[in-house]
Amino acid sequence: MKRLWYQSEFRTSLAYVSESGTTTLASAVRSPTVATPALGGLGLFTVLLGAALPLIDFFIVNVALPTIGHDLAASESVLELVVAGYGVSYAVLLVLGGRLGDMFGRRRLFIGGMAAFGLTSLACGLAPDAWTLVLARVAQGAAAALMLPQVLATIQASTSGSRRARAMSLYGATAGLSMIAGQILGGVLVSADIAGSGWRSVFLVNVPIVLAGLLLAARAVPETRSQRPEPVDGPGTVLLAVSLLTLLVPLTEGRAAGWPLWTWVALAVFPFAAFVFYRVERGAERKGRTPLVPPSLFALESLRRGLVMIVPFSIGFSGFMFVIAVALQQGARLGPVAAGLALTPMAVVFFLTSLAGPRLVARYGTRVVTAGGLIQAVGITLIALAAWRSWPQLGFVELLPGAAVAGMGQAMQLPVLFRIILSEVPAARAGVGSGVMITTQQSALALGVATLGTLFVSLVPGMGMRDALVVTLLVQLAGVALTTALSVRLPRTIG
Repeated sequence: MKRLWYQSEFRTSLAYVSESGTTTLASAVRSPTVATPALGGLGLFTVLLGAALPLIDFFIVNVALPTIGHDLAASESVLELVVAGYGVSYAVLLVLGGRLGDMFGRRRLFIGGMAAFGLTSLACGLAPDAWTLVLARVAQGAAAALMLPQVLATIQASTSGSRRARAMSLYGATAGLSMIAGQILGGVLVSADIAGSGWRSVFLVNVPIVLAGLLLAARAVPETRSQRPEPVDGPGTVLLAVSLLTLLVPLTEGRAAGWPLWTWVALAVFPFAAFVFYRVERGAERKGRTPLVPPSLFALESLRRGLVMIVPFSIGFSGFMFVIAVALQQGARLGPVAAGLALTPMAVVFFLTSLAGPRLVARYGTRVVTAGGLIQAVGITLIALAAWRSWPQLGFVELLPGAAVAGMGQAMQLPVLFRIILSEVPAARAGVGSGVMITTQQSALALGVATLGTLFVSLVPGMGMRDALVVTLLVQLAGVALTTALSVRLPRTIG
């Protein structure tokens, strides 16, 4: 069966054309369409709240790990699992979560995923020992994977035109701000030690937020689903899980475990597993079945080129957040609150610039992304110079110029990339498209901590904290140069 993508005023419809021509575009146009409920302001706020929670929880634990290790007598490798268990289960199940939303209803999966996220957050906060915490974090990541793909899929399916552009910009602003705010909030909560809860408050704080979110979702989030429900692709799901596990687990656990043999075996298996996954998915699509990740989806130029860009961007983003947290707390001897507050200029400027994104894109097109890369490069350079000149007196004042400029550059890239990637994905595939995008981003976030974080930690003994930080920032600067170069190949306008 050959599949053709038709783009016109009916661009959200996907017409399947068989060899005999039994299904045509004309018949697809003549078919009655089902009106999709519009996503209102309160509904948009609710789904963005759901988008913020998993991203905050990916970063909020960074500043709490020393306290967790002391309180639960956990080794470094177990603490790595507290972070990696969440990130890996989250990444592995995201595409499946998107497919389930397409099948059973995105609102239903959003509410179910949010409820599960609240329960697993409670389990994390009440964990009596380190291994219970690890298991609860794995379950929390799985719950996040059910909830988050429904956010973008709901926006994609229930908005259009300028409303979609505004919603996607707000999603990008929420995503970027959540990743920065996670470490700030973590530092504040650990230091506040609310009712003697210590590190447990970074998880327990989710519970009342989830309860409020559930009430809002039941009232304000419209139900959407694919008009062509597609069954779960069992072989594809298993092979994608094997591919991601053999890549992410050894990279996130290898350093703390001392790089034992199993890490190298897993990394060697990864390319073979990924190749088999691609072949199975392509074969399923050629036979007329619907694979977990349809290879034809990558025929969309906007999606393909946007995904290629988001990988180095996300690696640099998460690597920077991890490295700067360690450098400020262990090198500059700042407390968790002071270390978090040092990043507030980045968070504030990121949010304000994101709000201006739709107007900038309407005027300058995707060249906004290229300009953002250049501005981010200036910001990272300023941070590196501040570290070189002021160490170890590195805090809010010293980081202010570089953090503000870098935040502006990041905000001119991330929200726009989200819009570009999903701009041509049909509404019927909204869950799959958003799942693929978030899986790519989440995997790259995990790789950022594993690569730049490992580089920084390995350089510290021989070079000292200051020089290790500067070298790592220069490596990130090379990544920014790569994303800036790739941005010139993006489509000039966003559909």
